[in-house]
Amino acid sequence: MESVFASCSASISELKKNPSSLIAQSGGEPIAILNHNKPTAYLIPAETYEMLLEKLEDYQLGLLVQKRQSEKLFAVEVDLDEL
Repeated sequence: MESVFASCSASISELKKNPSSLIAQSGGEPIAILNHNKPTAYLIPAETYEMLLEKLEDYQLGLLVQKRQSEKLFAVEVDLDEL
């Protein structure tokens, strides 16, 4: 049995009938969309999706910072006045 990572779920048929009502009933929580009782998609509010994208971008920037910090040993120091 597959795990469902949402406290609210709906079938694809329910989603087709009245998506606005389904979203309103969820109270901003993710909705697991089921097909034959298996999760096929998750419907999340736009605000949540935007927050996830920001967090992912922050994580990727953090990885880049870590990588560049390890390259610091090979860096050449430059005085801004000399440029």
